Amino acid sequence: MENHQLVLVLDFGGQYNQLIARRVREHNVYCEVKPYKTSIEEIKALNPIGIIFTGGPNSVYEEKSPKCDPALFELGVPVLGICYGCQLMAHTLGGEVTAAQEDTAREYGKTETFYNTDCKLFKGLPEQGISWMSHGDYMAKVPEGFELVAHTDMCPTAAIADEKRGFYGVQYHPEVNHTENGSLMLKNFLYEVCHAKGDWTMGDYKNSSIKAIREKVGDGKVLLALSGGVDSSVAAALLAEAVGNQLTCVFVDHGLMRKNEGDEVEAAFSKWDINLIRMNEEDAFLGALKGLTDPEDKRKAIGAQFIRTFEKMGKQIGEQIGKIDYLAQGTIYPDVIESGKDDAAVIKSHHNVGGLPDFVDFKEIIEPLRMLFKDEVRQLGFELGLSEQLVMRQPFPGPGLGIRITGEITKEKCDILREADAIFREEIANAGLDKEINQYFAVLTNTRTVGVMGDSRTYDYALALRGVTTSDFMTADWARIPYEVLDKASSRIVNEVVGVNRIVYDITSKPPATIEWE
Repeated sequence: MENHQLVLVLDFGGQYNQLIARRVREHNVYCEVKPYKTSIEEIKALNPIGIIFTGGPNSVYEEKSPKCDPALFELGVPVLGICYGCQLMAHTLGGEVTAAQEDTAREYGKTETFYNTDCKLFKGLPEQGISWMSHGDYMAKVPEGFELVAHTDMCPTAAIADEKRGFYGVQYHPEVNHTENGSLMLKNFLYEVCHAKGDWTMGDYKNSSIKAIREKVGDGKVLLALSGGVDSSVAAALLAEAVGNQLTCVFVDHGLMRKNEGDEVEAAFSKWDINLIRMNEEDAFLGALKGLTDPEDKRKAIGAQFIRTFEKMGKQIGEQIGKIDYLAQGTIYPDVIESGKDDAAVIKSHHNVGGLPDFVDFKEIIEPLRMLFKDEVRQLGFELGLSEQLVMRQPFPGPGLGIRITGEITKEKCDILREADAIFREEIANAGLDKEINQYFAVLTNTRTVGVMGDSRTYDYALALRGVTTSDFMTADWARIPYEVLDKASSRIVNEVVGVNRIVYDITSKPPATIEWE
């Protein structure tokens, strides 16, 4: 980003590359993730105040393992190597890395670690704590000029430092929550070693983005497909602030939204002078789903119907507004990073604009959030004055309730699920658990069960409740919701929602299950 100090995260294939970048930004320092193959010329042009090497699955002594240009260490820029990155630094600068023997330093998981607090990396921190190890290789010899600044019972080289040159290496992962004070170690690298100013804030990003969008768009017209999700909503608010009624937002209400969601989205944007087209397409989407029971078939049918809807929308926009100059998307940084892997340069399209027809012609795509992580997008949403209800909205799949209803989709089933899901979410909020549980929702199964209501026998649907805690949504643990909260939700749903007579709670983690049922 222009006018911001930059820390460069070089990706060597580690599973935590995005997490490292997020941790850096949490300390108000801008950073970008780039492939390890990034040329020294490009790195120089980026002018970073510091470079962080990620971990990775390889061994540095293997011929085909990823390497960086050794000239990187001649730039006079501080470097922090994490796990594989630490071993790569040692290997490149004359040290020796070998496969760990059983009696030496092969370590995985939480490990008691001892730190030299005279080292800038550990300044002001406790002398010992738990770190998260994940390495099968060992630094048998550290390079000349480096000191050992942390150790474990098994490994004398848990961290190394050449403070004169600003080079640091840690065998553990400071970016994960399991490492005590790991985030503060990264902060020390940023502020004590790289002399960061902390000039990255969402308030500043909002103002600079609005200015940049205005300069780019001029008097042109912008089209955004608004799904009602966090990303597209924040993008819409940012564009609304920048260009007002030059923005047209198309919100497709496919009848698979949660209770009152369409009205809430419409109300949220009523304060801005924009063109909001709400397309009520429930009948068309339910018609496309008729008779389908396989989850993949349902997803494909919903995707195809979006394309048909956008074709209709294109004609409508042409008649109402005229030519569109720019297409806006709510792409965020994790999509950009993932798309750039394996030398790919294609940016993922938002599911709602993937099938935009050719005759919706435009000069350029605007992606105002493409360098932000999800937590930053939420912060920006608050800066723009969006409600907490919209900004903190839970992840909701593109196919909506279409993949939270097992078996065939009907309007009756959608209405049953909407009511039940709303009650469950309300009871979670009433219990003050909405900040602790990362995602929670109801699933309408295709199973009917026998029940008794009053003196009558019933044969109605079994409904499943799902709640998970997670830091990254790649893995998740089932939420330990108190019995009394589940009891209240269950009683209310069975009594208030016609068509449900049994409630079950999903106690499966991811893996082996996925978070969604379909």
